[in-house]
This record gives sequence, C-alpha cells and structure tokens, in this order.
Amino acid sequence: MDTTWPSEWLRGALEMMALAVISEGETYGYLIASRLEEAGMGTIKGGTLYPILNRLEAAGALTSQWRQGDGGPGRKYYSLTPAGTARLDTQRDQWHQFTERTSTLLSLRSSIS
Repeated sequence: MDTTWPSEWLRGALEMMALAVISEGETYGYLIASRLEEAGMGTIKGGTLYPILNRLEAAGALTSQWRQGDGGPGRKYYSLTPAGTARLDTQRDQWHQFTERTSTLLSLRSSIS
C-alpha cells in the first residue's frame, strides 16, 4: 500500500528516522532517503533531508567524511557519534511513549451521540 503521510508527521519524525538508518551503519544521503522510501515513508527530498543531517552534524550527533565516488561524484558519508546514539535512544523512548498515548487517545470512543 502506497501511503502519503501528512508532511507535519514526517517533519516531526524525520530526524529520528534518519538517525535510525545511520545507526545501521555508515551511509550517505541518497541511501538514507532510499531506505526511508523502502520503509514506506515516501519520497524524502534532499532539500528536506540534508538540512537535518547538517543540523545533526553541527550538534555533534553525526560525523561525516567525503569520499570519491566510483566513477561519479564524491559522497558525504555519515556515522553516528556516541552523542548521536544517545540522542536516538532518547528519541526512540519518547516516540514510543508518545505513540502509545496517542493510540490510546485515538481508540477512545466518543460518548457524545
């Protein structure tokens, strides 16, 4: 099923999802976007993803390294730092609490008829 998520939902979760993808191993922006698309998050444009990666790097959550491409342009590879791992762990815990409470609230039946 191809789902288009409300953009405000994606904005709220994209940082955490990018950190989760990078936690799987060193990677670059295009592969992060591809992995998110494969996971059913839709197409994440570079103009949305790269500012988040830059902010995470500036905050010390990521490190990056430029490498020559195989016959193409160079790529900037991202890795999680210990601070990035801690940030992801915190965000995961908060997200699970948030979605649990949201699901509970949304499952309530209205008593108004």
